[in-house]
Amino acid sequence: MEKWNHTSSDFILLGLFPLNQTGHLLLFLTILIFIIASVGNLTMIHLIRLDSHLHTPMYLLLSQLSLMDLMYISTTVPKMAFNFLSGQKGISFLGCGVQSFFFLTMAGSEGLILASMAYDRYVAICHPLHYPSRMGTRTCVKMIIGSWTLGSINSLAHTVYALHIPYCRSRAIDHFFCDVPAMLPLACIDTWVYEDMVFVSTTLFLLLPFLGITASYGRVLFVVYHMHSKEGRRKASTTCSTHLTVVTFYYMPFVFTYLQPRNLRSPTEDKILAVFYTTLTPMLNPIIYSLKNKEVLGAMTRVFGKSSSLK
Repeated sequence: MEKWNHTSSDFILLGLFPLNQTGHLLLFLTILIFIIASVGNLTMIHLIRLDSHLHTPMYLLLSQLSLMDLMYISTTVPKMAFNFLSGQKGISFLGCGVQSFFFLTMAGSEGLILASMAYDRYVAICHPLHYPSRMGTRTCVKMIIGSWTLGSINSLAHTVYALHIPYCRSRAIDHFFCDVPAMLPLACIDTWVYEDMVFVSTTLFLLLPFLGITASYGRVLFVVYHMHSKEGRRKASTTCSTHLTVVTFYYMPFVFTYLQPRNLRSPTEDKILAVFYTTLTPMLNPIIYSLKNKEVLGAMTRVFGKSSSLK
């Protein structure tokens, strides 16, 4: 191991599961979740693309969320599964950088997309007469481009820094993917300045959007409570509860992982929390949005019903 550490610039991913029967069972469940998440998100993207009833800002944003979730889970799970099944734990220096870049891009962009979806619901429910002018297709496209662009710039800055840190200790990352905070203990320089940057970045891309989402839905719930129409109140409440469920599953693990000082966290806790936002959330999002949304269920009937009738 020492020889490998000194003669290679690659990293070792220690992984998530133990190399025993329990580990194989957990890996099987993870692969099953990966398949469900991939099918669910691809189906959501397919429905929104084909069904004209879903060509609205809300569903355009939802299609981007599904795309991000699909890329999210594809960035981490296949490599983890391959390493476990092959008995290899290595990942190249370049591969680690690419994985880190895509993971951080999805993390930042998805937080901004969720905030955009909250704003969309806020305008639709609280200012319905101004909705066409404030949430038109052009505005929606700007939100999408802005989310991807800001997420990519933030990710590139973190990834470039991580790849330029001098690593003079063991290159074994105690994680199942190249997460920058998990790489910092391997550095042979003091990284406290960068850890402050991580805190600032997390605040800008996660905490502030979360506060914006909370404020938007606080206002929405106030308006819903004073609605006279029971049908309107039910529809608005269903939409809000669906989105808030997704937001909670996504944000809470991130907050506990990235806003806590490193000395208050353990690698095991970080890995368990990472499972939520890299694996479980991408699987749950399409399920939550489809089961509690009559428009999506109607689109499924129209699209897949048409496909079966053509056969």
